[in-house]
Amino acid sequence: MTPTIAGTERTTALARAASIAIESVSGSEWPFRLAEALRDLDATWWESAEVCADVAWQARAAGISALGLLNPEHVTTPGTEVAIGRTYRHLYLGTLRYDFRCRTIESLANQLPLSVLNEDPYSWALYAFSRLGQSRSDGLAVLERVLAAATDHPKTLHVLLHGLWLGAMLPGRAPMMLALVGLLPDGGKQDPIALFRMASARRSLGHYPEALTAIDHALDVLPAGQLAVHADLVRERSLITAAHDLTQLALAGRKPASP
Repeated sequence: MTPTIAGTERTTALARAASIAIESVSGSEWPFRLAEALRDLDATWWESAEVCADVAWQARAAGISALGLLNPEHVTTPGTEVAIGRTYRHLYLGTLRYDFRCRTIESLANQLPLSVLNEDPYSWALYAFSRLGQSRSDGLAVLERVLAAATDHPKTLHVLLHGLWLGAMLPGRAPMMLALVGLLPDGGKQDPIALFRMASARRSLGHYPEALTAIDHALDVLPAGQLAVHADLVRERSLITAAHDLTQLALAGRKPASP
């Protein structure tokens, strides 16, 4: 077992593991190389989640999704080394999340022993996403369980936010989204995805000026080159302005006619 690397040195080592995986993402071995690197670093669940969430997104964008290289057995088969199995789980379920495949995540997570989930709040969060994304209110109990274990982990909070955002029929979802954004570092003020979720929640509540402010700030802080995310932000801005205009028209239509 590799001794724990402290501080900046560990951060550098984890970044290097992610970089190697991204550099080899055009091939078919990158998930396995990443799993071995995280095993050798004795990565914790939250370090694995940090690395796997970003690499899975980039691989998907490059057309070499983890879903084409791993299979469900990589997620559910017992006996795999803990770090290896966790990496496969984070990559596979995380990519299913990006594809909004809630029922598949739910089915796979239901095959995992509770002992596995209890040691990995990020996988619990992905299960919560699968329930929330289907607007199932029992997902809120799973959300609370995840928050009790990992309130200070941004990637986990983002999974929960994503599930609430997708679960349009959930009661009280917009205030809950705003509360989760507030738990992120600096209240999500420099996080374009957090600002995107905030804008969506504000729009749902009819707070159109605040929603517009949030989405415009998201566009300002979004790093260059993230075209797919930029398109989502622009779409949300259009929804905000359309909802505002429709509300104004409805209010005008209710005004009594002039005598």
